[in-house]
Amino acid sequence: MAFSRENVSRIRAEFIERRHSVLAESERRKQEVYEKLPELRFMDREISSIGLRVMDAALKGGDIEGALANMRKEHDALRARRAEILTAAGYSADYTDLHFRCDRCGDTGFVGTEMCACMRQELIRAGYESSGIAALMEKQSFDTFRLDYYTGAERESMRVNFETLYSFAYGFAARRSESYLLIGGTGLGKTHLSTAVARAVIDGGFDVVYDTAQGMFSVFEASRFGRSETDAAEEERYFSSDLLIIDDLGTEMTNQFTVSCLYNLINTRVNAGRSTIINTNLTSAELRARYADRITSRLFGEFRPLLFGGRDIRAQKLKAER
Repeated sequence: MAFSRENVSRIRAEFIERRHSVLAESERRKQEVYEKLPELRFMDREISSIGLRVMDAALKGGDIEGALANMRKEHDALRARRAEILTAAGYSADYTDLHFRCDRCGDTGFVGTEMCACMRQELIRAGYESSGIAALMEKQSFDTFRLDYYTGAERESMRVNFETLYSFAYGFAARRSESYLLIGGTGLGKTHLSTAVARAVIDGGFDVVYDTAQGMFSVFEASRFGRSETDAAEEERYFSSDLLIIDDLGTEMTNQFTVSCLYNLINTRVNAGRSTIINTNLTSAELRARYADRITSRLFGEFRPLLFGGRDIRAQKLKAER
């Protein structure tokens, strides 16, 4: 899996800080109880020495199993006595223990060389947040998409759209050339299925950027004319993300600058084999009339069109609620 480098770097730093915090808190608590209960300091030294004696016994050979069994009994007896002393003094038996969020990896994020499930979940959550549609993904997924709102030929067409995007999302691999152009009026499920794709692809460990055309071009404008490092880094994500989803193409103010940016973005991603999904309310004829031939030739030549028909689902839901 290839999680976003930025997210991996940030999450790993958080895990390092988390682990250091647990270690520091455990040490602070030990010093606290050592001052009040000095005998625990000597007891902890005895417990630590058992580990060295185990290693020594292994090196010397002989009855290793017998030696280990005796040392385990000694260790357990010391730990039990230690717990009694702590609880008698008003502390919990595990007061000085290391309290990691994940006992499996000890808050390192890895079990051996394998990424721990806890870090993977953190990275997935970070992917949701950095995609730009975390709130939408809470409600919109393949599981919540319903074909009930479509009838006749439109229902069959939407079933094909659903299965096509489902297969794409769950079979996603970075740097592949599959891209889709979702065409249809408002409220017909384009955003829902795009969000479902984003969620599945992020769960698979890939970097997804989802934005409206207006939002994206605003970032391009800020990057070109503001020239801040933050704006430039944000613009770069549109080019480098494993999957880019552009919603509502055609709602932006179209001018020479936006057309140039759009062509550069599409051309760069197509040449790099990076997948893109574009949603638009415009018909194919309106797209050709609005954008330059070099853009529409890429859209209709490199993107697979999926047509969305039917009646506005939002309107159907509102009517059902009355």
